[in-house]
Amino acid sequence: MQARSNRSVASRGFTLAELLVVIGIIAVLIALLMPALTTAREEAKRVQCLSNLRQMLIAVNIYADKFKGSYPPAYWFSSSGATTIETDWDFTTTTIGANVTNTPGLLWEAVGDLPVQQCPSFEGNSNTAGNFYTGYNYNTSTIGHGQFETIPNPAKLTDVTRPSDCVLFGDGQYVAGADKFMRSPLPADDTGFWARWSGTQGYRHRRATNVGYCDGHAQTVFDRFTASSAGPAAPGTGFLSADNAAYLRN
Repeated sequence: MQARSNRSVASRGFTLAELLVVIGIIAVLIALLMPALTTAREEAKRVQCLSNLRQMLIAVNIYADKFKGSYPPAYWFSSSGATTIETDWDFTTTTIGANVTNTPGLLWEAVGDLPVQQCPSFEGNSNTAGNFYTGYNYNTSTIGHGQFETIPNPAKLTDVTRPSDCVLFGDGQYVAGADKFMRSPLPADDTGFWARWSGTQGYRHRRATNVGYCDGHAQTVFDRFTASSAGPAAPGTGFLSADNAAYLRN
């Protein structure tokens, strides 16, 4: 009789109340775990972004070793008839009429597939038509310069006397996307450039931004400065210093 009673209790299954309790416990556990999982996912993206920047820093030193110690220009244009070629540090964009093609830029010497240039935490599109990857910018104000800058030719490695303090690459972002040309908050070598808020950094790694420096190290920076000589930066973006200290060669 006792054996039959035990079998009856063991085989009767869960009541509705018991199922609701179990479901409630599972829901509470998920609610507790979700913030930790989100934090872990964002941390993994931050670490991957730092790895990308370090690879870009290695590439720029390889370039400089080949080109007499010179950094790559930030941008350069040439045209012939209906063909326009924009040769940038990251991509070279060739436009023939309505057709646009892209190849790896100066930093990569036209070689390779470049997902390393995609910040894993940036979800927008490139501001340059056809660029496959986006999210990073290059110090155009004092290092890369460019064809239409006050100083067209790029700096040399020997020009940089504070390489551990001078930013080279970073998480580029402003109100309209991810501009790949980094600008200092005040005029530097680029005295003729006015739209400084377009060359800000994106503080998208849990309110921090990743930065690569001329000495080859990359780190996460939390300090954000929003004022510039051309007005305030967009929400979630900013400069790395209140003045030009983080951008200067010496």
